[in-house]
Amino acid sequence: MKTRITELFDIERPIIQGGMHYVGYAELASAVSNAGGLGIITALTQPTPEDLAREIARCHEMTDKPFGVNLTFLPAFALPPYPEYIDAIIDGGVKIVETAGRNPQEHLPRLKEAGVRIIHKCTSVRHALKAQSIGCDAVSVDGFECGGHPGEDDIPNMILLPRAAEELEIPFVSSGGMADGRSLVASLALGADGMNMGTRFIATREAPVHENVKRTLVAATELDTRLIMRPLRNTERVLSNAAVEKILQIEREKALAGEAVGIDDIRHLVAGSENRKVLHEGEMDAGAWSCGMVAGLIHDVPTCQELLDAIMAEAEQLISDRLSGMLG
Repeated sequence: MKTRITELFDIERPIIQGGMHYVGYAELASAVSNAGGLGIITALTQPTPEDLAREIARCHEMTDKPFGVNLTFLPAFALPPYPEYIDAIIDGGVKIVETAGRNPQEHLPRLKEAGVRIIHKCTSVRHALKAQSIGCDAVSVDGFECGGHPGEDDIPNMILLPRAAEELEIPFVSSGGMADGRSLVASLALGADGMNMGTRFIATREAPVHENVKRTLVAATELDTRLIMRPLRNTERVLSNAAVEKILQIEREKALAGEAVGIDDIRHLVAGSENRKVLHEGEMDAGAWSCGMVAGLIHDVPTCQELLDAIMAEAEQLISDRLSGMLG
């Protein structure tokens, strides 16, 4: 399949594996790229720029196909050493970066000078237009269904994607609720040039997470996610568990008392250390972990090759048989 995204990133299939904290390692990124998509290593999962450099080198050993690195710009008192992470990306020969979080504008010149192409994650049309205006090559448009941070506008993809298509000139991919060939065909019909999947890739053989996590995703339904941190205007979609229900209880109790929720009230339940316990050690109630509503469409744990093969076969069948047959 040929789209503006496959052309831009020199990939065979318009499917991107989004950056995910404590999931986006070389094992998964290389498997996605070897299957014809675009795999993504998550930079800030690596403790230091030197660790990222080693992870990039490891990924090069596992694939000769293009892969990218996710670099999320976070609001923090002690910022990560972003220039050094960018040096590791450039020195490692990576030519695609997925940016997320805050505006990446101050870092774009260095990346652009090195010939790196940028795709920025956005949860609204206005943010996508801003990304276009500062020189991003593409954007990922993340609907309300997505795992992680869906923004504060609560616009689902049936509205967000065609609105993005009306406004944007640069290529964009859909994100949030994407799982299969139906997702891909629907995304293309709504104006996107491909799709980004996060949660779906966690339930693959190569994803370096505990088997409990994969079994939980297969068992989950579309009704099992929750939105936390809404009072902080830092909304995150997560899979329900004991820690998440405790967070929601704290938020409710604070609201009833007329008090504002602070991050310190829930820090012990959303900290990265607790996230790692879930994803790497399989302690499923240890803390909150990002998960999209797409969990309801996850019924198996294939290899990345099997998953992408099935997606493309289903998409081609839908386009050539079902949709064309409706034209009479």
